[in-house]
Amino acid sequence: MSHEIETMAYVGKTPWHGLGNTLSPNQPLDVWSKQAGMDWSIKRTPVNFIAGDADYLGESKSFTDRYVLYRSDTHAPLSIVSKRYKVVQPSEILEFYRDLTEVSGFELETAGVLKGGKKIWALAKTGQSTTLKGNDVTNGYLLLATACDGSMATTAHFTSIRVVCNNTLAVALNDSHGAIKVRHSTHFNPQEVKQQLGVASSDWDEFMYRMKIMCERRISPKEAQKYVSELFIPNQKTAGTGKAYERSIARTLDLFNGRGIGSDLISSKGTLFGLLNAVTEYVDHERRAISMDHRLDSAWFGPGAQLKQDALKGALMLVS
Repeated sequence: MSHEIETMAYVGKTPWHGLGNTLSPNQPLDVWSKQAGMDWSIKRTPVNFIAGDADYLGESKSFTDRYVLYRSDTHAPLSIVSKRYKVVQPSEILEFYRDLTEVSGFELETAGVLKGGKKIWALAKTGQSTTLKGNDVTNGYLLLATACDGSMATTAHFTSIRVVCNNTLAVALNDSHGAIKVRHSTHFNPQEVKQQLGVASSDWDEFMYRMKIMCERRISPKEAQKYVSELFIPNQKTAGTGKAYERSIARTLDLFNGRGIGSDLISSKGTLFGLLNAVTEYVDHERRAISMDHRLDSAWFGPGAQLKQDALKGALMLVS
């Protein structure tokens, strides 16, 4: 089975995706860089091509408006970009957390690269934590990721992870996805991003307050069926069509009705919070994927992440 994760590192319990090198707590960034497979840089060179017929060796030409990005260690190509493209290095992703871990009490928990280096991320625990009914604990995290293949801007956002099941959900309220995005046509300024995140950090209390309300909102079988069916209809490309589409709905409802991890807790049993977590568990742990690294990519950055945000938006509407 092919893997999109080049390598990664983590502290504490094995992550839900089961991948990576384990580290002891409070390791310096240079150790993280090596163990997470981020101890290389992104280089660029003009695009070159051979002009001429296939029957003979033509003239070498250079396309100076386009550049190949490649890894400094393996020289493997990563993407082709314009001259306006601003590179964000693997070291910048880790360095972003230096003062947060040394001064602000954050703790790096996992970091790594996907797709051979085309996508890079690091995740740190913020120290924020909330306990819901039945000792149901959710912790706060800050995720910073970038990509050089055109799939995403450099993005920072707060994420919640429910301890009992490791379900992940971006902290977002109202119409916002709760993310700070820096396009690669502009310079990545970590201090500016942190200033914007400082404002967004206040969303944690409001987000968890909404989760507490969801714990009080009882959901009937009819409501659950309607919620899940309406959620998956716009996402048939994600959930599949025909029998696969029906299986996605049925499995999510099974998770809600007692098959999900933590579904028997007071916070979840028969509640809107439990229904939302049935969706996040389906995306993070149950949804079909080529491999666990494909699942991680989707759940954090791709169609799975979008599906979870749609689920959150629908749940918030039910308690507004």
